[in-house]
Amino acid sequence: MENLPKTESPGEIIRGLIRAQDRATLATKMRAGQETVEGVGAPYASLVLMGSGPDAAPLLLLSTLADHTKNLLADPVCSLMVDGTKGLTDPLTGARATLQGRLEKTDDRGLMERYIRRHPSAAMYAGFGDFSLYRMSVQRAHLVAGFGRIHWVGAEDVLYDMAGSGDLAQQEGGVVDHMNDDHGDAVGLYANVLLNRPGVGWRMTGVDPEGADLRRDGDIARLAFDKPVSDAESARVELVRLVKRARKG
Repeated sequence: MENLPKTESPGEIIRGLIRAQDRATLATKMRAGQETVEGVGAPYASLVLMGSGPDAAPLLLLSTLADHTKNLLADPVCSLMVDGTKGLTDPLTGARATLQGRLEKTDDRGLMERYIRRHPSAAMYAGFGDFSLYRMSVQRAHLVAGFGRIHWVGAEDVLYDMAGSGDLAQQEGGVVDHMNDDHGDAVGLYANVLLNRPGVGWRMTGVDPEGADLRRDGDIARLAFDKPVSDAESARVELVRLVKRARKG
């Protein structure tokens, strides 16, 4: 996120941060019975692994054994900080966003599958009885994208409007499996050539209207589309166009 295009709106920058990151800092309010010197409601921050839905709404897989989940069950209001400053000489020049809203359980199987593709290690405990997927209903977000670029943004400008893109959400798994099973070389070219990310073994983990997510072991990368796609066929056209660009070097 070092070179943020000046043409991007604050909401688009925040959405890009959510899609590009795989972890965040979750802040919940301490529940009754866990009083501190400040009393019930004192802030409690913790590291969480984050995925996102096709609309970029954050997704977290949480255990009821964790303090942050116990806090959420008492009061789902929370904040989530997404940090895009990694690798910068001066982190304060980079983009980061604090999302405010509510985290609540979802039984959406498609979102669970999307989260597990993003975080393969989650597959071994996603079925445990104490684990559930939570989706954040974003109410607003605060962006700091370097000195002088500070904005409060409403949810309507952060999340992607999926109207007309429902087919892609339903077809995503098939698109991802097809690319990994039949076009692994293309996925490697996306990472190595278009994103300048070295190494072999890159796999696609997700496709949404604005781009595709890639992963290699613990590394992740975000491949942005030049124009939005709405279904498997338009995603195929865009992915073919991008691999042609990569082969030209």
